[in-house]
Amino acid sequence: QVQLVESGGGSVQAGGSLRLSCAASGYTYSSYSMGWFRQAPGKEREGVAALYTGGSAIYYADSVKGRFTISLDNAKNTMYLQMNSLKPEDTAMYYCAAAPGWYLRKRDTQYDYWGQGTQVTVSS
Repeated sequence: QVQLVESGGGSVQAGGSLRLSCAASGYTYSSYSMGWFRQAPGKEREGVAALYTGGSAIYYADSVKGRFTISLDNAKNTMYLQMNSLKPEDTAMYYCAAAPGWYLRKRDTQYDYWGQGTQVTVSS
């Protein structure tokens, strides 16, 4: 059973930075799609970024391109989301997710395993 634990959330002012971490354990497949999603109160969950552990494919939502960077440290089984130039509209609960397979996945319905979430609050 894959387990995902997020950390690194917090409160920052607009223009600030945060780095989220997602520590993974229990992997049984050779490759996964891993992603970051967020959900703000009253809004649907949306994909932020994703990567494929078996290759170089990476996805960013248009709203975060140029500001957020997703990365993976295979030695630590940890995925990161570096968030720079944060805006109030980035305020949300952020979740990491994983799905075994052979390609990068962008939709939340395509993911099988989820972390508990970490809150990010950006004040103006």
